[in-house]
Amino acid sequence: MNPVDAEAAALALAAGYLDAIRAGSLDDPGVTRASYGEGERLAHRLAREAAESLGLEVAVDPIGTLSMTLPGEDRALPAGIIGSHADSVPHGGNFDGAAGVAMGLAVAARLRHLDRRLARDLTVLAIRAEEMVWFPANYLGSRAAFGLLPPAAPDTLRRSDSGRTLAEHMAEEGFDPDFIRQGRASLHPARIAWFLEPHIEQGPLLVEAGVPAGIVTGIRGSLRHRNCRAIGQDAHAGGAPRRHRRDAVIAASRLVAGLDAFWTAEEAAGTDLVCTIGEFFTDPTRHAPTRVPGEVRFTLDIRSAEPAALLRAEAWLAGAAASALARQRVEIDYGPALHVPPAAMDAGLRAALAAAAAEAGIPTLQIASGGGHDCVTFAGQGVPSAMLFIRNEGGSHNPDEAMAMADFAAAFRIAAGAVERFG
Repeated sequence: MNPVDAEAAALALAAGYLDAIRAGSLDDPGVTRASYGEGERLAHRLAREAAESLGLEVAVDPIGTLSMTLPGEDRALPAGIIGSHADSVPHGGNFDGAAGVAMGLAVAARLRHLDRRLARDLTVLAIRAEEMVWFPANYLGSRAAFGLLPPAAPDTLRRSDSGRTLAEHMAEEGFDPDFIRQGRASLHPARIAWFLEPHIEQGPLLVEAGVPAGIVTGIRGSLRHRNCRAIGQDAHAGGAPRRHRRDAVIAASRLVAGLDAFWTAEEAAGTDLVCTIGEFFTDPTRHAPTRVPGEVRFTLDIRSAEPAALLRAEAWLAGAAASALARQRVEIDYGPALHVPPAAMDAGLRAALAAAAAEAGIPTLQIASGGGHDCVTFAGQGVPSAMLFIRNEGGSHNPDEAMAMADFAAAFRIAAGAVERFG
């Protein structure tokens, strides 16, 4: 097959895969592919069927990781891996994660149609359970494949919609939770030469810049507190003067305003930082318009590609809590902290992506990833890792995701050229 026809066939396969998984997981107003559930099962089955139609070697590990391999010239060499996850958030968009699986299949299809082999095996990976909304664990599927989950995880993690354990859902899908309990691994860093995760951008920067693809410089780490409380004392709205009040709303509001000022100063100094208060509420069964609120609950999500910035944010939060106690006599209890370190992308792989883009005449943007991805797990295991973002209208984790196939095609040309450069 000539190169033009090979590319067209590869892109048609990817588009057909994305259309089919959307049709099979529609859940108005978007799609739902729950981790270890029906929609994810469908996406893996259709990926396997596409791989088998190309004659790829297909394997599934005991936790459901789907590997689809195009043999290389020297099978003793560590393999190159391209792929992403296939689950989604509830009523989400069709492309978050799945576009990376489709991209991997398209790259392998092009090589197959050109009857071309790389020096090493090329494995397309469909990873399980990346979306934390289903089970409260970051990068559950990729960490499980590397043997990084706690042995108790199958029996302590419960799915948000069913309340049933990870072990129960795995067994229902035909997989083996003992694989995790025993600390076993199916992915081994020494056997992986590189990892590339194509993914839609989850923000607006590529749309603003008017370019179809972005080369990710690094993945932001995070400092998260999901159960924050400002604890003061209830009082009568008319009878309690200011000096006697321990108003949790005012104290928490000062903290939020202070965090915004901290963020502004860090940003002005050139720091990569984003801060989010995703929830902020009083208990409506306890509080009323005529009552000074004695408690506020809220969440914190602070992200940066710079470890030092996360440390500064943590120190600022401690100071803000001390100030609230001294000024309003309100205790700030942040609850447990979830720390995720930043992940730097491999300079050599980034250079290969840039060279492939230049050769194809496709403009790109160097961009940090604000969202977390399975690529963090690979990079954390010492695997040279890279991400390629695809322009996406409408944001992510919502039914308005709108990746144009023309942009997917542009990113495909970059990925295909880079994979051959990776070796």
